[in-house]
Amino acid sequence: MESIRRQNPQAALMSLEAHAASARGGFACVFSTADEYETALIAERRAQGRYMQSRSYWPIALFAGCALVVAATVLLFA
Repeated sequence: MESIRRQNPQAALMSLEAHAASARGGFACVFSTADEYETALIAERRAQGRYMQSRSYWPIALFAGCALVVAATVLLFA
């Protein structure tokens, strides 16, 4: 390898910048923000089927229970 002393200072600087850019490229993250990472992660998990939508009757049961409590309260105090 050629010595830095023998090179033109401008060429040495460009060489160092190229090596630094190459070194940074190995550690660079694919995502520029955390939101991009989260979006990609959720998309990958959906593709794997982790977020399967199962039919849950809990919201309907809770609504019916609250409606019965309200109706019983109205009838009790009427």
